[in-house]
Amino acid sequence: MRLRVCLLVATAALSAPAQWIHYPTPGIPRTRDGKPNLAAAVPKAVDGKPDLTGLWQRVPNPHRRTTGLEQGPNLEDYMRPGETIPPMLPAAQALHRQRMANSMADRPSGRCLPHSIPDQMLIGEPMKLVQNPGLTLILYEEFARFRQIFTDGRPHPPVTEPAWLGYSTGKWEGDWFVVDTRGFNDKSWLDDSGRPHTEALHTIERFRRRDFGHLDVEITIDDPGAYTKAWSFPLQFQFLADTEMIEDVCDNERDAAHAVAK
Repeated sequence: MRLRVCLLVATAALSAPAQWIHYPTPGIPRTRDGKPNLAAAVPKAVDGKPDLTGLWQRVPNPHRRTTGLEQGPNLEDYMRPGETIPPMLPAAQALHRQRMANSMADRPSGRCLPHSIPDQMLIGEPMKLVQNPGLTLILYEEFARFRQIFTDGRPHPPVTEPAWLGYSTGKWEGDWFVVDTRGFNDKSWLDDSGRPHTEALHTIERFRRRDFGHLDVEITIDDPGAYTKAWSFPLQFQFLADTEMIEDVCDNERDAAHAVAK
C-alpha cells in the first residue's frame, strides 16, 4: 500500500480561492477569454534553445492493457501498439514473479523510498522543470524529490555511491533535450508491477516542447544485467497553468491519522 501525506496547510489552500495555489501563472500566452493558450509557440531560453521550464503533468494513457494485480503504473501500458517489453534474464524474471506473487506489497514507495526512472515519470503527479544555463532541475511533487541535470559539459562521475535517481547529464540535439543517466542503485522498481533493474541500468530521456503547452518525452531503458535488449517508449505531458506544486510528505505508518486526499 502506498502511504502518502499532503499537509493540511497545503490542502486547505486548494479550497481558498485567494491562496497562491490558484495564482495566475505570469507571463504565459492566453486566448482572448483569458485561458492559457496551450497551442502557442514554444518559448525560448536566453541561449535560443527551447525553454522547457514549467509545471507539467503526464497525460493519461489511452491504451491501458494491464489488469489484475497491477496497483499503479505498468510499463506495458506505455509501449507503442505492436511492441512489447523485451524478456527479462532469469534472475530478474524470478524476482519480478516473486514481487507479483506478493501483490507488490514490498514496493519502495510504500516505505517512503524513491521511485525510479522511469517510474517517477509514470505516476501522474506533477513535475516542474527549471531550465538554467549549465543546470536543469526536475522537481517531483510526490515525496518532494528532485533531480539535477548538468549541462555544463561535465562527464558522468565515477560511481562510488549508486543513487536512487542516478546521476544525469544533458545536452541538446536540435529541439530535443537529451538526458543521460547512470549510476543507479538496484533498490528501486522500474514500475509499480515490480519490474527490477540492476546497477547497470542506463536511461536516456528525450524531451521536446512541441508547442507552449505540450511536452513529448521518449525514454530508453538499457539494462544488460536484467533484460535481453534495450527498449524505448513515449510519454506525453501537458502544461499546468494557474496553479503550483504542493508539499507532499510521506510519513510511513504514522500518516493514517492525518492523511488528507488531494
